[in-house]
Amino acid sequence: MEGFGGLEKDIEDFSDLLELASMEEDAGMVEDLAEQIGSLEARVEEMEATRLLGDPLDALGAFVSFSPGAGGIDSADWAEMLLRMISRYCEKKGFEPRIVEIQENDEAGIKSATINVVGEYAYGHLKSERGIHRLVRISPFDAAARRHTSFAAIDVIPEIEDDVDVEVKDEDLRVDTYRAGGHGGQHVNKTDSAVRLTHIPTGIVVQCQNERSQHKNKAQAMKVLKARIYELEMEKRRKEAEERNAEKKEIAWGSQIRSYVLAPYRLVKDTRTGVETGNVDAVLDGDLDRFVHAYLLATAES
Repeated sequence: MEGFGGLEKDIEDFSDLLELASMEEDAGMVEDLAEQIGSLEARVEEMEATRLLGDPLDALGAFVSFSPGAGGIDSADWAEMLLRMISRYCEKKGFEPRIVEIQENDEAGIKSATINVVGEYAYGHLKSERGIHRLVRISPFDAAARRHTSFAAIDVIPEIEDDVDVEVKDEDLRVDTYRAGGHGGQHVNKTDSAVRLTHIPTGIVVQCQNERSQHKNKAQAMKVLKARIYELEMEKRRKEAEERNAEKKEIAWGSQIRSYVLAPYRLVKDTRTGVETGNVDAVLDGDLDRFVHAYLLATAES
């Protein structure tokens, strides 16, 4: 309500200043106001998007995971590009992306990565990115400069509150410790500080290597594990609800949610909403608002 009230007041003030500039025929003031209207429009669009975030989980933080699919080294590189894209988007929105774990690929790119995104409504904004992302480009790893198609997956789950009761029994949990690799200096390579948790009933595997102590890594990994178990249960309930209401609505979105084409032409198109843009570089640099807003509007209307 504070955000809405402040926005409403700024719009009224803008309108009054515009009227004043028109009455006084102040061209300089009109130019200044013209420069401000873009940011005002962006705030209105953001408020409209936030209004669509009605699920109780939307206001929470999020865990976002990245994994390459078919396409070999190109897909590993594509997964790392998606990690950068989402991290840049988070920074633009005022969210804080923190690395939980990252496994670098031997040649280029990553084998997997998970970040914890901290901020109000982080999950609500990022849930639109869950799914398969497809890249078409001239491969930088192909000596013949041929066009390659790569796939990578993004998974997004809410960072559930500590007071949400998710029971994990000791007998259902396997804990493995290992020596962390990658960046981090000498310390990260000398101690078995990294932790891998396997939840035997569900098969969910979570690992954390970012903290310097095994205790902290285990605590962070347990937090991610509980969030994944909670999301798995919520997904079961959503599927049951969809089956019950199948005759009321039709959802025909495929697993490939978005295509990014860099060659022979340049285009990013969301296959769920039909939203597209030719400014591929901006999208890969985190300019995702048009896709996020369209997704929220489409799901609100479904």
